[in-house]
Amino acid sequence: MKFSMKVFGMLTAAIFLTSGLAIAGPEKDPESPRVPADQRGAAKKDKSPLYDKSENASPEIIAEGKAIFEGKGTCVNCHGKDGNGQGPAGAVLNPGPRDFTNCKFHKKRKDGELMWVIKNGSPGTGMVPLIPATISEEEGWKVIAYERSFCKK
Repeated sequence: MKFSMKVFGMLTAAIFLTSGLAIAGPEKDPESPRVPADQRGAAKKDKSPLYDKSENASPEIIAEGKAIFEGKGTCVNCHGKDGNGQGPAGAVLNPGPRDFTNCKFHKKRKDGELMWVIKNGSPGTGMVPLIPATISEEEGWKVIAYERSFCKK
């Protein structure tokens, strides 16, 4: 499975390179919202059913999120194994993928906003919708818990 994920990432990068859409570079404004303004209020109210924001996700939820991030969610292809936006396919995207190691990003964005992007993709970026075609909503919440774990305060 690891081989096929690597191949998928390389093919994705090749498609972007040959389509003329790709200009590699880091995300220019890592704290900017990706949810359209008219939908942001509702998205911010969406809460994870897996844990309360006042508590951390359990190690089990984070581990499951990691498995999805690195596996069928294909997140690792763009966001990288370290969550820093430096995956093989992410290197050719403009803007670059989110850097989940950026703690300022995590302070500004609510879980519901991240879920909105997983469900709808991110206009103007290479992020495509993942729910329901690739992962379930529950799996999306687990991925968010894992993405949050990249911020080492």
